[in-house]
Amino acid sequence: MIPPRFAVTGVEIDAVVAEFYASVRTHPVLGPVFAAHVRDWPAHEARIAGFWRNAILFEGSYTGNPMEVHKATGNVRPGMFIPWLNLFDATLARRLPPETAAAWSALAHRIGRGLSLGLQDYGGIPKLR
Repeated sequence: MIPPRFAVTGVEIDAVVAEFYASVRTHPVLGPVFAAHVRDWPAHEARIAGFWRNAILFEGSYTGNPMEVHKATGNVRPGMFIPWLNLFDATLARRLPPETAAAWSALAHRIGRGLSLGLQDYGGIPKLR
């Protein structure tokens, strides 16, 4: 059994995900992007909580390819990860002890950088020749 990356519970993960997506739905840039794709918010939140359980707790509760999902939307741009991460960091700071929030934030920022770079390579920014 692999130990968790840092101390957080499944219940805390669920709470962070739920509060975060409540903020996303009202965000002027992110809200419309998500609204165009998410029809079942509870199912979406459960799937994303499963993603974080895998990334943090190593539960094996998520299967999927986040890069392909983000590419397939057609309207997710690399710069959108900045407000996404700002909202996520604010949620973490409200919901978790500082050391847990910092550890989860660092992981989210690494993942966000990877997704942003992948979207650039995919066509979000023209490649130099």
